[in-house]
Amino acid sequence: MRGQPAKILLPAELRLLLAFVARGRRPMRNRAIVLLSSRAGLRASEIAALDWSMVVTARRAIADLLELPGWAAKRGSGRRLPIHPELRAALAQLAAAKRMGPVIVSERGNRMSAKVIVNLFARWYRGCGLDGCSSHSGRRTFITRAARLVHKAGGSLRDVQQLAGHRSLRTTQGYIEGDAEAQRRLVRLL
Repeated sequence: MRGQPAKILLPAELRLLLAFVARGRRPMRNRAIVLLSSRAGLRASEIAALDWSMVVTARRAIADLLELPGWAAKRGSGRRLPIHPELRAALAQLAAAKRMGPVIVSERGNRMSAKVIVNLFARWYRGCGLDGCSSHSGRRTFITRAARLVHKAGGSLRDVQQLAGHRSLRTTQGYIEGDAEAQRRLVRLL
């Protein structure tokens, strides 16, 4: 990450963003875009590359795992991600109309580019009045929340690294936002 890192979304800010996109054009598609970023940690380029074959089973039901192949991920870092229930519901709604080809399409039915998705996020955050946010905010939120909760699932930061598709744990650590209140509680426990 270069320059100022994207802002982490608080739960209320994510709800605000989801409410905002629900009022605009293509609300189901836009909800799926936001959740692919914040609940699966996908980059804009990965969202743009997502195809229905990566999220549905042979029987065309939404799968338990999102299978992101190496060609669709940054630096060939393909991965398998469990699909969050909220994302599953959004994909199921979106899939009611179509279960072949790209998941995220423009109003003309064409695959959207990563740049268009980045611009959509910029417009949505501006419309919500959320300063410091970018298309990477959902991804940083996903990685930070996963890092804070991984111990409850019996996992480690290595699991977060794999979900993020990072080759190095050092890269994953750069995404994780610290929590001053948690630090105060931790010091009191010592």
